[in-house]
Amino acid sequence: MGVTSEQRFGDFVVVRRHEGQDHVAELVLDRPEAMNAVSTAMARAIAEACAALGADQGVRATVLTSSHERAFCVGADLKERNSFTDAELVRQRPTARAAYTGVLELPMPVVAAVHGYALGGGFELALACDVIVADRTAVVGLPEVSVGVIPGGGGTQLLPRRVGAARAAELVFSARRVEAAEARELGLVDELVEAGRDRAEALALGARIAANSPVGLRAAKRALRLGQGLDLRAGLEVEDAAWRSVAFSGDRAEGVAAFNEKRKPSWPGE
Repeated sequence: MGVTSEQRFGDFVVVRRHEGQDHVAELVLDRPEAMNAVSTAMARAIAEACAALGADQGVRATVLTSSHERAFCVGADLKERNSFTDAELVRQRPTARAAYTGVLELPMPVVAAVHGYALGGGFELALACDVIVADRTAVVGLPEVSVGVIPGGGGTQLLPRRVGAARAAELVFSARRVEAAEARELGLVDELVEAGRDRAEALALGARIAANSPVGLRAAKRALRLGQGLDLRAGLEVEDAAWRSVAFSGDRAEGVAAFNEKRKPSWPGE
């Protein structure tokens, strides 16, 4: 699969577009010398890349990948953190948070491609995605309490939404690492593929997603996200608002016309 364009954000993040997949963006964690440990500079780059992707109406799906052969991301850069004074840690916190919320708040569907270690903040980046594709080498977990902190990139909120409160508590409190097969069984990842296939399968899923209406995709994601945690009546109101935002769109008109004319839609994206 050829790369048609590439944009670098700082030293550690790359956004790629591929031949034949114009509407799929690949967001690459690219700090291989540190197994993608998230430093301040890398966190800033992730946030900047996500801001650019969020503003790009041509992106219908994003795939979060890693350039390291044996790791998706090992979490926060603890070597850097060890050098911080308390005041520096406080100042760095908004930068760190912006990286995780940047991924979480991307308006289009996001697929994570996980292999090797996805620990702490690394697993939180995956949890911020809508779907996690993992290969059989994946090892995931939130081990923060073993170093005296807590998951601070969304893990205490996103994990129970995936696996329930009790299971999330066991995983966070024990700080244990979970290998791929058990991770799939517990719902920590959504699809399990053969070793080395996570990126290819995630990009293929991204392409299938991107074939659909960009207006519909963003509205569906909004409804799914905003409806979480609400009672049914409130959730249905969220859904109705999202439906109204697409019901009179050009995409809706094109989708219905294409269905009736038995052809592929050409989405106007509005």
